Amino acid sequence: MVDKLENIRSQFLNYIIEAFSFHLNEPLLFTQLFFWIFLLIVLGGYIFVYNLQGEKVKWKVLYLLLVSFYFYYKTSGVFIILLWYVIIADFFIGKKIYESQNASTKKWWLTLSIANSLLLLSYFKYSQFFVESFNQLFHTNFQYVNYFSIFTNACFNTHFDIDKLIFPVGISFFLFQTMSYIIDIYQRKVEPVNSIIDYGFFVCFFPHLVAGPIVKAHDFLYQIRMPYQLTILEFKQAWWLIMKGFTKKTIADYLAIQMIDKIFDNPNYFTSYENFLAIIGYSYQVYADFSGYTDMAIGIALLFGYRLKKNFNYPYKAQSPSEFWQRWHISLSSWLKEYLYIPLGGNRGITWASYIVLLIITLFLTLLYGSWWMFVFIVLILLVLIIWSKYNASVKRAFERDVNIMVTMLLGGLWHGSSWLFVIWGGLNGLAVVVHKQWEKISPFRNTNSIIVKLSLMILTLLFISFTRIFFRSQTLESANKMIYKLFNGWEWKYIGEINWHYKDVLLLLILMYILHWMPEKWREKVFQKIYLLPIWLLVPITCIIVLLMYQLMSAESKPFIYFQF
Repeated sequence: MVDKLENIRSQFLNYIIEAFSFHLNEPLLFTQLFFWIFLLIVLGGYIFVYNLQGEKVKWKVLYLLLVSFYFYYKTSGVFIILLWYVIIADFFIGKKIYESQNASTKKWWLTLSIANSLLLLSYFKYSQFFVESFNQLFHTNFQYVNYFSIFTNACFNTHFDIDKLIFPVGISFFLFQTMSYIIDIYQRKVEPVNSIIDYGFFVCFFPHLVAGPIVKAHDFLYQIRMPYQLTILEFKQAWWLIMKGFTKKTIADYLAIQMIDKIFDNPNYFTSYENFLAIIGYSYQVYADFSGYTDMAIGIALLFGYRLKKNFNYPYKAQSPSEFWQRWHISLSSWLKEYLYIPLGGNRGITWASYIVLLIITLFLTLLYGSWWMFVFIVLILLVLIIWSKYNASVKRAFERDVNIMVTMLLGGLWHGSSWLFVIWGGLNGLAVVVHKQWEKISPFRNTNSIIVKLSLMILTLLFISFTRIFFRSQTLESANKMIYKLFNGWEWKYIGEINWHYKDVLLLLILMYILHWMPEKWREKVFQKIYLLPIWLLVPITCIIVLLMYQLMSAESKPFIYFQF
């Protein structure tokens, strides 16, 4: 009996130790059982504190802040010190900006904060690339050293390789949020929060912390101290978002494992038709994976009484590349528009800031190519366009209007990583948006109500976006080129029936998902109304059925969310 009790005690202690341990290659995922146990415990604690009023509301915020710190620690380990540093630095800089009466002093503090965030992002995302590219460009032989890894190995007993870059999960997302806070204060859209606890909560509220949606200060700060409120309808909405997101993520993993990954990894080993299926399948996979995460994030946040904005609006319903980017990753698109595209001049024209960003992009592309000839080539093209625009009014209008679109899309591509693949992906999408804006002026289909025309435009947009995804998904430019070659050469129609049968389960599921995606809004609203009329008790058995069905599709090991790497 004593031995059994000792064994139980030992197992319990091991579980507690494991619960507070971090494993580099095992981030805490929304699809893991551990996360749902964690969420139930957190909700239980929240029930205890949610009804505290007045000044005691801070305990609710402090509780969720500590929970969020734990969540990020389980996801990124020692990198939580970066999160603490950013919170402390920008909290006090925000106050300095707001209190300063001198315009140049305000601008100095703003510049300091933005530079701090961009330097952190550059170091943890691009530093190894910069060293390797510098060596190639100047024929040097500098060794890359990760000084942060040296610091954590010495101070926190980590065991990171000091010659490799380790990317902190979610750094792009939470730095964009801190920048929005500082810029909003500078532009007098918001006042700085009084408590660092409130600011820390804004930055790292755990549902959206590691993969969005990106939360802007003026959309969230006012909610922090609001009394908790959750109607029955909102509870059902939260439940529906969580179930929908969980289902989409499970299906995304199933499609990837059963078909997409193996074809993208070795495009030459498969037929042209299989490569085509892979890119169409990947378009849905990346949508289901990313929107699945944000659906769950929005639903979980709603359970705690906080409303996050929609991040996806059925993007494959888009009838043009421009419309697609209004529906896809809305929080990033709107962030880039509000804090980059409009300050650069937007559609009003090019500004000195546009030229500075163009220079930065040019230097980045020069490092990517590894030769000064790339710098000379791009500068010559820009000079030709600038000179030409001086003597041709139509070229001037086009150049001034479209350059900011291209700059924004190229930076959006580079935000994803230091690779020609992301540059090409961003460039193709930017070019498509520019061309579409010109086409709109002369398009005979601009105000058409023809279902056939709309459907055709929707399919063409999907095909184009899917084509650009080749560069987004491929590991190397060589692999992308192989897939493109297979798509346009050697189609063997006689094997299509056999291939369809081989992938019948995957294809039937993929077709069903696209049909549901394209469902008319009126039908979707009717489905939502039916769901919202369900009694609360019925949600429990429905949840069990959904989980059991998705369990049949799950692999032995959950795949991390795609946007964790960004």
